[in-house]
Amino acid sequence: MQDEPFDALIGTTVDDRYLVLAKVARGGMSTVYLAKDVRLNRNIALKILHPHLATDNAFLERLQREAWSAASLSHPHVVQIHDHGVGAEHAYLVLEYIDGHTLREVINATAPLTAGAALELLDPIVEGLAAAHAAGLVHRDVKPENVLVSRSGWVKIGDFGLSRAVTTTTNTATLMGTVGYIAPELVNGGGGDARSDIYSAGIMLYELLTGQQPFHGQVPIAVAMQHVRDDVPAPSAAVPGLPAEMDELVRYMTEKDPDNRPANGASLLEDLRHIRRTLTPEQLAAGGIGAGSRPLPPGAVTEALAPPYGSPGNETAVIAAPANPTSVLPSPGRLYVDENGRPSAYATPNMTMALEPGAGVGRNAAGTGGQAPSKRSVRMAARERARTAAQPIATLGTAHPRRRATLWILVVALLALLVAAAGWFLGMGPGALATVPDVHNKTVAQAQALIQARGFQLAATSEVFNEKTAAGLAVDTDPTGGTEQRKFQGVTILVSKGPVLYPVPALAGKTLAAAQAALSAGHLATGTVTEAYDEKGAAGTVVSQNPASGTQFRGNTKVDIVVSKGPRPIPVPSVVGRPAAAAQAALKELGLVPAVAAGQVYSTTVPAGSVAAQSPAGGNLTAGGTVTVTLSKGPKMVEVPDVVGRQLDDARSRLEARGFTVKVEKLFGGFFGTVRFQDPQGGKAPEGSTVTLQVI
Repeated sequence: MQDEPFDALIGTTVDDRYLVLAKVARGGMSTVYLAKDVRLNRNIALKILHPHLATDNAFLERLQREAWSAASLSHPHVVQIHDHGVGAEHAYLVLEYIDGHTLREVINATAPLTAGAALELLDPIVEGLAAAHAAGLVHRDVKPENVLVSRSGWVKIGDFGLSRAVTTTTNTATLMGTVGYIAPELVNGGGGDARSDIYSAGIMLYELLTGQQPFHGQVPIAVAMQHVRDDVPAPSAAVPGLPAEMDELVRYMTEKDPDNRPANGASLLEDLRHIRRTLTPEQLAAGGIGAGSRPLPPGAVTEALAPPYGSPGNETAVIAAPANPTSVLPSPGRLYVDENGRPSAYATPNMTMALEPGAGVGRNAAGTGGQAPSKRSVRMAARERARTAAQPIATLGTAHPRRRATLWILVVALLALLVAAAGWFLGMGPGALATVPDVHNKTVAQAQALIQARGFQLAATSEVFNEKTAAGLAVDTDPTGGTEQRKFQGVTILVSKGPVLYPVPALAGKTLAAAQAALSAGHLATGTVTEAYDEKGAAGTVVSQNPASGTQFRGNTKVDIVVSKGPRPIPVPSVVGRPAAAAQAALKELGLVPAVAAGQVYSTTVPAGSVAAQSPAGGNLTAGGTVTVTLSKGPKMVEVPDVVGRQLDDARSRLEARGFTVKVEKLFGGFFGTVRFQDPQGGKAPEGSTVTLQVI
């Protein structure tokens, strides 16, 4: 056997408060230590996160929020969170220390279990989940490793907060560590809710009944896809003889569509306890490792599962006569902390021994006070005590016959009175059997009147969420209507609080992805997503929603979202050639801002004071965009050179050099090519205007 490597944390103190005593377990996210809270002088479980998580700021922030939520949950079947801290070297959680075993060890040692034992183990798990779901917490990592069974018989579910923080801040690959229990919606990338916990609990129930998980594969993704694609087989297919109710319960808890499963732990708990009440003792004893299994009475799980755990010899043994006094020796070997903060072990077997008369506590057949007597000496001592007790120590006189007859008459009369009283009590009085009435959809006052009319004096109330019954009306009773029980036993009225309502979060300003994540976290669904131009909202962000934030609706209610496409685009019109005032008015009417350039330009085509150019000349702008216009000074006036008498080519080049356009008219065929006339001749003319030459 290989020695466990030395752990440097053992013997150190975390945050000057938690003295680390021993390593308990190591998992994918953390290492668990037994430690002592030196301030409160008590044992605790110290969960140190692995370094790759302890340096992830986003994960630590999420873990802190979830630790706050989980710490507010106080329930006997949920492991309590005492503290949470992030130091320079470690990030940790401080949890209630449970001296016992995980449900994984129970399954490995005892499964398959009988139907009764499996239901009894599942009941406190579901009750813990119900309390968490009522507080708005979802576990998301329900598996046998996260269920603890104490040596005293308490069943508690742990790792609230840590599992939720991990599953909401990591990718799907993180979930593959618990692929055997993962809900189909988590495999498909959807958000998990209370119904995902129900699915995982259904897989655990299958494993308790059969001793194995329903799906197997060479790689995790193959198992995950079986959760999505295949139905969980009936447990009776693996363990013949299980009642059909167990097959139906497993099927109900592991439906592929979350809408077809129980809505939360409270709904499942009601169904679970109804099944336990209706199954016969023979059905509860069905299944299990061997034939002849018997149904377990409440609280007997630890007794039935005790042999695989603890040290050999933990069974109770009685020596000598049953009438002799007994003494309970210390409990099995466990790790404790002494007054100096050092771990110490007690390994004395937990055996109930009969002591000899006069023997002190701690002296027994195998005690530390001397050598154990033989069986023969014990039997001889018992016979001697019996003979001594049988010898009379006084002689009684003869009883008076009349006095003895009177005594018998009194005894018979007293017995008759007792029989009559018992008959009245069980037949007509508070002990008589009566049927619990059906109070569904009745008011509390009406339900109490019906229950009291049947002779039940105690009619307490308990509020539960219900999707079908209006708030304030009775959903059912515990025990349920139609059940027979004694009148003195209490009847609890389950009063509807209506459906579970969730507030609609404010989505304005969030991206579409962030809005959808907020709705999923709030147990709501994304409805119709439309896009619209918006002058204020940035493109891709939510600008409106329906229904509005703050209103409350049932789970999975759809919320419609309008996402901004940004400001509406405005086509830029052409205002070139238009007078300045008219151009500016046209731009303002479209929501654009006109701006006039400081300089003006000459234009042969645009009159002075009108727009000669603009920027931008086209395309699109948004409201408030600027269009710059440049005004015309009109055409530029240029001195017209006199070219009369010059040859045509020379005259043309002189005029074109000044920017004029030349028009030639030939007189008499223009044989000589000499300019005879020009129009205009001299003076100034607009640049680009036409000068007409007549050539002979």
